Amino acid sequence: MDETSLLPFIEEYNALFEHTWSDDTPSERVRFVVLDSETTGADARTAKLITIGAVAVVDGEIVLADAFEELIWTSYNSPSVSVHGITRDETRDGVEEAEALESFLKYLRDGVIVGHHIDHDIITISRATERHFGVKLQNQSLDTMDLTLHLKDDGAFFDKPELEDFSLDALCDLFGIEAHDRHTAGGDAFITAQIFLRLLRLARKASRKTLRSLTLPYSAQE
Repeated sequence: MDETSLLPFIEEYNALFEHTWSDDTPSERVRFVVLDSETTGADARTAKLITIGAVAVVDGEIVLADAFEELIWTSYNSPSVSVHGITRDETRDGVEEAEALESFLKYLRDGVIVGHHIDHDIITISRATERHFGVKLQNQSLDTMDLTLHLKDDGAFFDKPELEDFSLDALCDLFGIEAHDRHTAGGDAFITAQIFLRLLRLARKASRKTLRSLTLPYSAQE
């Protein structure tokens, strides 16, 4: 799609990033969007979206009224059905991928995307928006895995010296969170949002109070 013929909602989406969150923005002022998706495969370069689920976190609270979930029609049963359990027949009432993505971008706005091992979701969605609308996702992102590892180095888990498993399920056990609706986009987004709240509290104690201090990739040097 030629940039001069962008759809109005894409122009509105792009415009949001002219004045968005800075590195120094206090975390309590940021609208975080905790995201999960179910796809047709593990390779983000070729996977297609089946469901998208998200919920906002603002000022240390999950905003249930600010949530998103969409089922996307698919023409075949992929091998990943053994994980998420969503068959082709169950997507008959789903929407086309382009419609789901338009709704999602209007919901997402310039929110900072949060997720556990979030790269797969971001790459899959970004490739889809580029395919349909000629634009990639521009949002900043935060991987809860990276944040957890930073907090471990900060000494936030001093009472858990044996802590080595940082999977989503392990973090649920660590924080006493019930893994309800696991392996559904909406369920995993809500589970991750609950984990994120616990991490935010630990981050404040570790003086990680700005957006940049939370989003720094673990491999980067602070």
